[in-house]
Amino acid sequence: MGYLRQYKIMMNEVALSSGFLFPSVKISFFLRTARLTSLEPKVTSALCVKCSKKQLKLNSRADENRKVVKKSGKKEHHLWQKRDSAGSGQKALNLVRIVSELPNEKEAVYGALDKWTAWETEFPLIAAAKALKILQQRRQWTRVIQVAKWMLSKGQGATLGTYDTLLLAFDKDDRVDEAKSLWNMIIHVHTRSMSKRLFSRMISLYDHHNMQDEIIEVFADMEELGVRPDEDTVWRVARAFKKLGQEEKRELVLERYLCKWKYIHFNGERVRVKRDGWNEE
Repeated sequence: MGYLRQYKIMMNEVALSSGFLFPSVKISFFLRTARLTSLEPKVTSALCVKCSKKQLKLNSRADENRKVVKKSGKKEHHLWQKRDSAGSGQKALNLVRIVSELPNEKEAVYGALDKWTAWETEFPLIAAAKALKILQQRRQWTRVIQVAKWMLSKGQGATLGTYDTLLLAFDKDDRVDEAKSLWNMIIHVHTRSMSKRLFSRMISLYDHHNMQDEIIEVFADMEELGVRPDEDTVWRVARAFKKLGQEEKRELVLERYLCKWKYIHFNGERVRVKRDGWNEE
């Protein structure tokens, strides 16, 4: 009987391992494997989506890092093309202080200005222009003329703005002959680029010194170049014609260039009204 019991136990173990005694166990095992195989593509696709999102984030971060690296790169420095205005205000004040303490002698002023630029790699044009503006505000007309002439002698600052400042300084310092020489040079060199401002400046200069013939001459150049005068210039030209006894030309200038309407302030508002004749000067 012991042998039979051992035989049955051994056969049961074999059957159990083969799944004959418990068929549901074997079936459930196959179903489980089938479900796993059916879910496998979904799981792999979800994993792929997650991986692709992670990869996109990593790529975007890498691109941002590359952009930051590009922005933080070194800037090229060209010594002779640099136009840096850093510190130009302090340089301008230093120039004004230097020229203000000098005697009124051309050699002394030019020598000091040459020393001022001795250690500069390029001409400090911005600082010199600011110094001219400061001298003009302080009404130091002689110093304005000296600094402007020195700049022009160095081949720097030959602009219409510098010419306008120099003509104003000649006017205030009663140096009409020098203003006339400068004007002839300007009109000869910059014929096609003359501005209304320069014409008005020169006519104003001649008007201050009662030079009616010169006013008419400049106005003729103005008409020839097709530059329309502003209202103040029109009145100065009309006044010059009146002083010369040419009333018809005065009326013609006023009718041609002066607007028939004018603006006045009435009850705090700007109102346009029609002019009543040409006797408003």
